Formats: sequence, C-alpha cells, structure tokens
Amino acid sequence: MQYAFHFNVGRCAQCFACEVACKSAHNSRPSVQEEPGARGPRFRQVVELKSEDSPTPVQYVSMACMHCGDAACMAVCPARAIYRDPQFGAVLVDRGKCLGCRYCSWACEFGAPQFDRDGLMTKCDMCIDRLRKGLAPACVESCCGGAITIGPVETARNAVREHAAKRISAASRLL
Repeated sequence: MQYAFHFNVGRCAQCFACEVACKSAHNSRPSVQEEPGARGPRFRQVVELKSEDSPTPVQYVSMACMHCGDAACMAVCPARAIYRDPQFGAVLVDRGKCLGCRYCSWACEFGAPQFDRDGLMTKCDMCIDRLRKGLAPACVESCCGGAITIGPVETARNAVREHAAKRISAASRLL
C-alpha cells in the first residue's frame, strides 16, 4: 500500500513545529532559521510562498519528500541504493550502497534528496520506524493545527476531492 502525506494549508498555524519535530526525530539540531544543510539536512521544511493575487499574500507550506509512486530518484540511482518499503510505500535510502553521485538530486523535482557531510544521500524516511510501531510520523504528531496527515494515497485523494467539492458548492451558492 502506498502512503502519502497530505498538507492542508488552511489548517497550518505557521508554528514550524513540524520542521522542529522532524529534526529532533532524526537527531539534527532543531533550528528553523538555519540555512539548509548547515547543521544537517532538513527533511521537512516550512516554505514561505508569496502571492500578490491571493487574499493571503504570504502562506506557509510544509514540504517533505513526496515518496512518489514512480520515484525518479529511484529510477536513476546506479547503485540501487533507493528502494520502496513494501508495507507503506516509503521511498528509502540504503546509505551503505549510496555512491554520492547526486543523480537522485538532479532527477527529483521536489529537492528531497539531500547530502549530509559524509557526501551520502539522505532524505525524509516518512518516520518509517514510527509507522511500523503504529505511531504517526513526528511531523504529523507535532502539528497542532492538524494540517499534516498521513495515510493511504487514496484516502488523501478522496480528502482533496471532498474539500474541493465543498469549496465549489459554497462558491456556487454565492453566485
């Protein structure tokens, strides 16, 4: 089964707790203001998006690896160091096999693969150890607004469809 993160920007409290919890869970120094890679990778990052056309000129979006169904990073890895967890579908890295060639980072359109000081690739692992114990990933557990959830891809797709249908229905009543 393929699991995926779902992010609801309308529920985000802009507190950066997801980013801090992720760093803490992966034994990296939790500081949201540092440059990426300065004290280790940032698997989950809160990104500021600006839009002049939106009623909200600045929005914050919590981003992490998408654990793509057809993961480009996995396809281009010459060492086959990137693989999929059979239970949750998480795209994981065997750092013992990684060559540090960076092909994965060039192939990933989301910028998920990062390189640690040892020159080897690392990325969000969906807190796979926590999932296997029946726990939510650290970012999901720490999200005070409930903006980040995780579950089967179909559940996330259905939630997005339901949300869009409600917005369309509400907008049509205003017309």
